[in-house]
Amino acid sequence: MNTRDDSTSSVGQVRKQDFTFGEDGNELTLDCGRTLAPVTLAYETCGTLNADRSNAILVCHALTGDSHVAGYYSPDDPKPGWWDRMVGPGKPIDTDKYFVICSNVIGGCMGSTGPGSNNPLTAKPYATNFPVVTIADMVRCQRRLIDHLGIDTLLAVTGGSVGGMQVLDWSVRYPNRVRSAIPLATTTKHSAQAIAFNEVARQAIMADPKWNGGDYYESGRPEHGLAVARMVGHITYLSDESMRHKFDRRLQDRCELSFDFEADFQVESYLRYQGNKFVERFDANSFLYLTKAADYFNLENRHGNGSLVAAFSRATCRYLVVSFTSDWLYPTYQSRTMVKAMKKNGLNVSFCEIEAPWGHDAFLLPNERLSTLIRGFLDRVGNDVIGGDHAL
Repeated sequence: MNTRDDSTSSVGQVRKQDFTFGEDGNELTLDCGRTLAPVTLAYETCGTLNADRSNAILVCHALTGDSHVAGYYSPDDPKPGWWDRMVGPGKPIDTDKYFVICSNVIGGCMGSTGPGSNNPLTAKPYATNFPVVTIADMVRCQRRLIDHLGIDTLLAVTGGSVGGMQVLDWSVRYPNRVRSAIPLATTTKHSAQAIAFNEVARQAIMADPKWNGGDYYESGRPEHGLAVARMVGHITYLSDESMRHKFDRRLQDRCELSFDFEADFQVESYLRYQGNKFVERFDANSFLYLTKAADYFNLENRHGNGSLVAAFSRATCRYLVVSFTSDWLYPTYQSRTMVKAMKKNGLNVSFCEIEAPWGHDAFLLPNERLSTLIRGFLDRVGNDVIGGDHAL
């Protein structure tokens, strides 16, 4: 199906850019204690940066996302960026008003430095010699990009899921550089259940004989293991209600059970399709590294010595926190916990739990309530910071 949107609400054609740092000796020091250089970030921008550089919004992508947030790479590209419904002229993140930046995280495989990148010391892919990275390391890289673009203060930082973790870290790590933060469907730390699902997914990859300890770039990728890992992860993004609505126990292309191990049910066929589709675009080692980074994230330990209230005492920005009723991966009680800690610090916080049946992925799907919330919040922040007319 062609999802092309040629209306005036599209940002149109965009291009992937890259920013490299560390070649001059200013290498990146990681939480694990190792240094990394050079480091390249793939990124995309939409809209126009105004004269005083006060209208910049950083969008942080989720676990397996990329820098392609909106628009199209080429005139014949049938699919827009992953948040095209939210970013563009007249949309909630309005590119007629705001300058939008989105970068692929370090450790990823969509143009930024990761385990599939060549190690300059060996001229071969890092593989598992790539250092383990954290959410904080990702944010430090984004800060270097923002510096490179000549932006002192971001009007807003927003993102969902693992992107929301980056938003939270930005707000307390660089409080003087963030005027507002919009974390969506996220958490300040993974529950044991979330860690468990990630570990099952990682084990699926590492149990594939083709994984070969991570050294598979010349011998062939662990496609089966990665597909199973994606299937496990995808289940956590959906809700029981959405799976009943989409599939229930309906059979796939048959009228009766097969009594073999082919895909009898529609849900089986769907998960297999999602897994096979995923291996076409993603690197197995990156999946290992990014899930580990998400598991390591713990805002209260990182910034508050075990206290979430102390962690948010560093923040100065306004917050819009959004959760979804059917999200059992990062359920609403986790958002309420962070909101309570924010309010104990006297921060300006808006919170909304949105009724949505589609599970964790709801922040990526059309939702008028979410659009209205983000549009209104950014308008209020923008009016205070860059003037009511958002003049460029």
